[in-house]
Parts: sequence; C-alpha cells; structure tokens
Amino acid sequence: MTPPPSVSTTAGAIPQGPAPKDSVYNRDIMAVTKGFSFSWLFLVLLATGGLLQGVAVFAYQTYYGLGVAGYQAPIFWGVYIITFVFWIGIGHAGTLISAILFLFRAKWRNAINRGAEAMTVFAVLTAALFPLIHIGRLWKFYFMIPYPNQRGLWVNFKSPLLWDLFAINTYLTISVVFFFVGLIPDLAIARDRAPNGIKKVVYTVLSLGWQGTGRQWKAHSRTVLHLSGLATPLVLSVHSVVSWDFAMSILPGWHATIFAPYFVAGAIFGGFAMVLTIMIPVRRIWGLDRIITDYHLENMSRFLLFTSWIVGYAYAMEYFIAWYSGVEFEQTSFYLRAFGPYWLSTWIMIFCNCIAPQILWFSKCRTSIPILFVLSVLINIGMWFERYVIIITSLSRDFVPAAWGLYIPSPVELSILVASFSLFSVLFLLFLKVFPVVAITEVKELAIHAKDHAAQEAH
Repeated sequence: MTPPPSVSTTAGAIPQGPAPKDSVYNRDIMAVTKGFSFSWLFLVLLATGGLLQGVAVFAYQTYYGLGVAGYQAPIFWGVYIITFVFWIGIGHAGTLISAILFLFRAKWRNAINRGAEAMTVFAVLTAALFPLIHIGRLWKFYFMIPYPNQRGLWVNFKSPLLWDLFAINTYLTISVVFFFVGLIPDLAIARDRAPNGIKKVVYTVLSLGWQGTGRQWKAHSRTVLHLSGLATPLVLSVHSVVSWDFAMSILPGWHATIFAPYFVAGAIFGGFAMVLTIMIPVRRIWGLDRIITDYHLENMSRFLLFTSWIVGYAYAMEYFIAWYSGVEFEQTSFYLRAFGPYWLSTWIMIFCNCIAPQILWFSKCRTSIPILFVLSVLINIGMWFERYVIIITSLSRDFVPAAWGLYIPSPVELSILVASFSLFSVLFLLFLKVFPVVAITEVKELAIHAKDHAAQEAH
C-alpha cells in the first residue's frame, strides 16, 4: 500500500504509473453498484420478508414477555445467546483478512478484504442486538451500561456479560474505522464516475477531499498500518472474552482453559466460510471472475482446511481432558454430548466442521465453485450447532439431577434466528449497491506490480 515516488494526482489514482487497463477494474467493480438486477431484487425481497416477520415476532415477545420464547429451568440461555456467539465469531474473518494478512503482506487478501470488512461490521451489528433481545424488557437496556445515576445502581464488573459489552463496542468501533479508512480512495473513484446527483454528493462528502497525492497516500498507508496493529489483538481478545462467559463458570463442559483459543480458532474458521458464502454469489452474479480468481478461492480453501484441523483438535482435546480429569461430572457431560438427547447436534457439528472440509485436500475441490459454496454453507451450519452443543448440553445437565431438563427451540426463537440472517443479508445487499465490494485501488496496484515484474523479467 505504500506508494512509490511517482504518484498521480488524479482522484483515486493508484500508485506507480498508469496501468493499461485501469478503467477495466473501475468499470467492472463499480458496475456492481449500478442498476437493480432480478437476482439482487429477489434476494432483497426475500431477506426483507424474513426481517419483517422477525420484527413482528419480536414485538409479540416484547408485549407478552420472554416466556413466549419457551425458556424454563434450567435453561435460560437458548437460541439468542447461541446466535449472539455465532455472529460475533463471523465478524472475526474480516479483521483477520484485512489486518493480520495485511501485516503479513499476503497479497491474495486484496480481492476479498472489502467484502470481509463489510461482513465484519454487519455481523457485529447483528450480534449486538441479541443481548438486547435476550433481556426481555428492552426498555431496561441502559442497566447494562455503567454510568453514574441517582439510584446508586452499578453493573457487576465481575460479570463476563459486562465484559461482552466493552468487547463488542471496542471491536465495532475499530472495525467501522478500519472499514471506512480503506474505502476512502475507492470513494474518490466512485465520486469521479458518478453523475451529478445525490450519489455524487454522498461520495464527495465521504471521500474527505481525497485527490490521490503522495502526501495523502503516505498518510493513508500509515493509518492502515496502525489500525491493523490495533485490530490484530482484537481478533484474539474479543472472542476470548466471549468464551469467558462460559469458562468462568463451574458447569461441566464449560470450566476449561481451552475455551479462549478454541473459540478464536472456531470464529476464524466460521468467518472464512461466511466470506466464501457471500462472495461466491457476488462473483457469479456480477461476473467478477477476473478479479476474484481461482487463486483467491484456493487460498481461502487452504485456510479453511487449516482452521478445520485446529477446530477438530480442540474437539478431541475436550474429550481427552474430560477423560483424563477423572471427574465423573465432566466425563458424563461429554458422553451425553455424543450419545445423549442432543447427539444429533453434536454429530452435525463434527461432520460439518471436521469431516466435510477434508474434501479440500483435493486441488480440484479447492477451486470448484459448487463444492466451495455448499461446503461454506455446511460449515456455517456446523459452527452454529457447535455453539448449540456447548451451551445447551452443559445447561441441561449440571451437578444436581433434580435440576436437569430438556431444551427444544421455540418457534419464536427460530423466527428471530431467521430474522438475524435476514438483517445481515439486507445490510450486505444494500452495501453492494452503494460501495465497491472489491478494493479497487489495491487490486489495481497488484496488477501494476505484476505487469512491471513481468516486464523486468522479459528484459
């Protein structure tokens, strides 16, 4: 991202001389924002319908109380908390692709990092709604926030749930800033290509006067580098904090030190799968095959295979630790995970997250669009069931048999679950029509560097 000495002063220009096919990248990527195709309209209407039914169900729950969600002793953490952890995990891939891979100078990230960054912001926004939904009395949400008040009421700073509040807000802030800073050069390109009207005004304001000068590129590169350094620890810390919601308790199956790295690896694994789930249709519908190439898909596939083994190792270690501990409660808890009332959820989790990804050992499968799309969807399903297994199996079987219970998700919970995916989809589909889904300047920079390198080799 650091510009060489020769930098054009044209708005949105890319460092290091003009590329012969600069306009191709501008035209192809910006074409996604123009017009409303049948596929896009169908997806928007479908997602909007799912969102509206969720809003109606949430209004029903707010009026009648949280009891309509079917919660009863001993399980008061159900689909809402499961889905909260799921969406927080989904948001991690964007930070990984944008920040960590940037620090390691992994060039294959450039075609997918913008979509991953947008995914991060929308996933965290979706996740942030679930603590509000879960409290039932939505108008009491401010009790979750520590602030001086006349009643002398304070939150419990020892509660991991309060740590979630700080972690989510910190992560959301850095994700939004990182996302916006990376957009600025591309917003200038959109500004210069937009006809006079509301879009041009919006792009002009958001591009913050970007002209592509050497001074601006230098400041931009330093800012991205510093934000990458700040965002990298968040990938490790935020989901570690979420894992402590469980690990700080003494329930069998939860009280384990492996939870922090286990949750982080699972979050990255699920997040990468979601990037494939959303970017493969974008690539297909808008014909971005020349930009999001098989090279990018293969690298994503290799990362999925690698993180799948980490997640599988964590699953195996959980069972090993339970056996090696000699604690009867712990051993029984994990036995019931595999062969108890929730055995189907456990085996779905193992198949989707550990067995199915092994197909990526074959090179043809790593670049096969149908296989990758189906696999990415299976992994997302498996990661949701992973959180289901972790939360429900431990809550339903604690130390006292008299407190045992069986949990079945209620229609209200499932409606809110569908609405969360619909909300995420609506936000991402609207993003496609407003901002470039691929980082134009970064992709053009790689193309220029590749052309210059080829010319040098020819000489």
